[in-house]
Amino acid sequence: MPTTSLTPQISTPFDPFQEPRRQDCPWCGSRNLRTRLRAPDPLRHRPGTFVLDRCRDCAHVFQNPRLTAEGLAFFHRDFYERHLEEFTDRALSGHAVRRRHRETAWRLSALREPESWLDVGTGHARFPEAAKEFFPYTSFDGLDPTARVEQALLEGRVEEAHRGYLTTPGMADRLRARYDVVTMFHHLEHVPDPRAELRAALTVLRTGGHLVVEVPDPRCAFARLLGRWWLPYGQPRHLHLLPLANLRAELRALGCTILVTDRKAPHIPYDLAAAVSLCLAHAHPLVQLAATPVLDLAAALDHGFAPLFRRTRFSNAYRIVARKDGTTA
Repeated sequence: MPTTSLTPQISTPFDPFQEPRRQDCPWCGSRNLRTRLRAPDPLRHRPGTFVLDRCRDCAHVFQNPRLTAEGLAFFHRDFYERHLEEFTDRALSGHAVRRRHRETAWRLSALREPESWLDVGTGHARFPEAAKEFFPYTSFDGLDPTARVEQALLEGRVEEAHRGYLTTPGMADRLRARYDVVTMFHHLEHVPDPRAELRAALTVLRTGGHLVVEVPDPRCAFARLLGRWWLPYGQPRHLHLLPLANLRAELRALGCTILVTDRKAPHIPYDLAAAVSLCLAHAHPLVQLAATPVLDLAAALDHGFAPLFRRTRFSNAYRIVARKDGTTA
């Protein structure tokens, strides 16, 4: 008989930001749960604790209790508009981000020249901006739950901007079968229902089109080594962390052919530097200044050992390229 996690309930019926705690896995339905992480918001140090549970049967990791729609909207607005870009600049330089987008687009240039491309969770649409170098005749659209995508439209990085999620009512029907490629870079971990978001992605994709999904790997060795300071845990924003085997099986069940599984190129060399930055996020400015050599050393280790980390369990992300074949389930 599977055991159930005895973690006490964190939310209350009067909490507008958190749902009631669930006793089963949202991916496979198992009640064999174990608490993996309990931590406050690491960047703003506000009151409250967020919990990540892990299913012992399918290894799915999920926030429990989960943010409500109101909570999700609040933390997206607050975090993205006021904290994320500032923190990213400290942990990973803007130049490195641009280079990463360009390298990803170069790897995807093996795809046949698509007519239309939707980048889901696009933010400021930096990936479409980089990809245009390799796909000059492709029309790039962006979708994002924040106002950043609308700014990207004004600045010419996308041709159409869609505000919300693919599962936003009416969104997938309105965009049905419009795209040859749909990309989701570090997007699924933010959505309340990853399965529904995948089905919606295949709805807007044409038959024979390609779906590209990149997510953090919850089995990364850094996750256990760094604990609450591992950036991809991303509380309270990250609702789900999907193991590779689960995502591959789900895409096959939806009628896709898996063309590429890559755990090397998606690795982002920032684990140690990001952990140090999280530790220092609310330290006195003099402490932050004194710790600059430590941060520099951590960043040097991240980049120096990246070729090794990419080939081991220290790789912190993976990417799947799948082809939509026929009618999806």
